[in-house]
Order: sequence, then structure tokens, then C-alpha cells
Amino acid sequence: MELLKAAQEWARAEVFSTRFFIIFATLFLAASAGFWQMGKTELAKAYVIPLLVAGVLLMTIGLGLFFTNKARITQFEKAYHQDVSAFAASEIARTESTLKEYTLVFKVVPMIIIVAALLVIFINTPTWRAIGITTAAMMIVILMVDGTAHARIEAYYEQLLLVKNRLGI
Repeated sequence: MELLKAAQEWARAEVFSTRFFIIFATLFLAASAGFWQMGKTELAKAYVIPLLVAGVLLMTIGLGLFFTNKARITQFEKAYHQDVSAFAASEIARTESTLKEYTLVFKVVPMIIIVAALLVIFINTPTWRAIGITTAAMMIVILMVDGTAHARIEAYYEQLLLVKNRLGI
């Protein structure tokens, strides 16, 4: 039961965390609407599409992860009651895979931020400047949310290994 509790707590924390993607998406969309309605300069008008795209992407990520992790809470219980050993093994494999993906994320996202910053520095057109700044902002949001998610899944993985060793699975 300790294993099921840990899995469900992790999924609930993920559901809470993904709400931040949705909150930031809403802010990006609101900013896009604001620039569209009130933007007078060429640079202000250039932000409309990049902010809209970033908002839609963050909303898609947030809603996708929200519903996926919400469904996992009940799926975990079913899988746990069917076969504890299989559930533990599948969760260990899933968390290991996810941890490897985070390693890639924490290398690629900072590179994207650097490229976006270079766009702002070296290309002096309003559209590219808006794209660079918006991209960097979106990637920073992703790093913030994924940073906490990474720490959570590492702790969850350690719990899984402890339970596995205790149960002799």
C-alpha cells in the first residue's frame, strides 16, 4: 500500500504542477491579446503572434499533462491491485525513462534560450526580436516547471527503489 500511496501522491503533485503551465499559458495569451488591442509600435504588434503561439503551446502541454496525470491516479490503483510486482517494475521503468528525458531537456532548453538571446542581440527586426524574447520566456517557464517536476520524480524514483528492496520485488 505504501507503493500505491507514493505513486498517487506523485501523480497528484504533477496535476498541481501542470496547472502552472496553464497559468503561464493564460498570461501569454492575455499578453498577446493586450498587444493586439493596444500595441501601437511595430515591436508591440510583433509580439502578438509569438505570444499567441507560445500560449497555445504551453496550454497544450499543461492540459495534456493535467489530464494524463489525473487519469494515472485511478490507473495506479487498478494496476497496483492487479499485480504489485508488475506495477512496481513498470513504475521503475517509467521513472527511469522519464529521468533520462529530463537530462535531455536540461541540455536542449538552455541551448534554445541561448539561440533566442542571440536572435535578440544580432537581428534587429521587431518580428525576430519578439520571437527571441517570447521563446526565451517560454523556455524559462518550461525550465521552472520541469525543474520542480524533475526533483519530484527523482524523489519518487528513490521511494520506488526503497519499496522494491523492502518488498523483495
